[in-house]
Amino acid sequence: MYEAFYGLSNKPFQLNPDPSFYFDSKQHRRAKAYLEYGVMRNEGFIVITGEVGAGKTTILRGLLDSLNRSDVVVGQLVTTQLDAEDTLRMVGAAFGFQVKGVTKSELLITLEAFLIGQASQGKRCLLVVDEAQNLSPRAVEELRMLSNYQLGTQALLQSFLVGQPEFREILQRPEMEQFRQRVAATCHIGPLDLEDTQHYIEHRLKCAGASGKPEFEADAFQAIFNASQGIPRRINAVCDRLLLLGYLNNKTLLTVADVDEVVKEFAREGGSSGSMPAPVAAGGRGLEPVGSMGDVDIDPSKLALSPEVADGISRQLDSLAAQQHGDRLQRLERSLLRLERINLETLSLMQRLVGALKPSADGSER
Repeated sequence: MYEAFYGLSNKPFQLNPDPSFYFDSKQHRRAKAYLEYGVMRNEGFIVITGEVGAGKTTILRGLLDSLNRSDVVVGQLVTTQLDAEDTLRMVGAAFGFQVKGVTKSELLITLEAFLIGQASQGKRCLLVVDEAQNLSPRAVEELRMLSNYQLGTQALLQSFLVGQPEFREILQRPEMEQFRQRVAATCHIGPLDLEDTQHYIEHRLKCAGASGKPEFEADAFQAIFNASQGIPRRINAVCDRLLLLGYLNNKTLLTVADVDEVVKEFAREGGSSGSMPAPVAAGGRGLEPVGSMGDVDIDPSKLALSPEVADGISRQLDSLAAQQHGDRLQRLERSLLRLERINLETLSLMQRLVGALKPSADGSER
């Protein structure tokens, strides 16, 4: 809608991961280096964790796009709320096996034969597991057992596990000791700092063809950082709405006041979007979300409190309200992301089913 107004070739702040917009921040550069190191090592597990919207998928997609697919066979597992045996079946399906009605022993034999066959052709097999925090301990153990497959001294399967921060806590459990010994590298992607937040915004605008428009007031970057907490997807949500606001008001210079207006809009919407940023205003004070303790009208002047105590209580209430709302938004983001993954997996299975029902080249049924 606003692209022509700013002279942009496309939308700079779309919410879907796009490797062409990859921003090489300090943390993302480190995570990418770990993944590349893991690919070169060709064994064990590489664990990448980060908050929802931190850019894990963008890094992973960029890496997969850089691989020579004639040499690397990639299986992707995105639905992980399964028990151990179903996880194995999904691994088999990810590599194109028939898994319906197959016993676990038959599945393991087929998988091992497939891995050996690929290795004998000079190919490597890589399993990518997204949403790894949903894996049960038994499912993680099944994946660990798959890493035992070898041809001579060559590992037959390497795995990337990508998940949210709680997966790090899961790996610290005592029963995960054997798995931890198989982890070749692990990296956590945290939020961007203020400097990287500004560079991230400028980078995405440049990728979208920006040339002088839009402009940002110097303090606006601080306001966006406060509102998004440095999470790239939240930065995208704020900036997309911010550019829309500028377009509607016919202005190309975006200010702190504009950022605050956008954040207040999000707060009024009450968490209806999975991409909703945390409601923190430019000055760092939490905005009061609908239905939270922020709706309570308390006049400190009517209480027998000193101004210092009253002000302290007010700030603490604001902080608790913002934290409560932020937690609710994160749960919403995670639920929507899981739903998106399920939909993608369902579509993939349907495509395989349609492919299996098509007549073969000689006219016979498969």
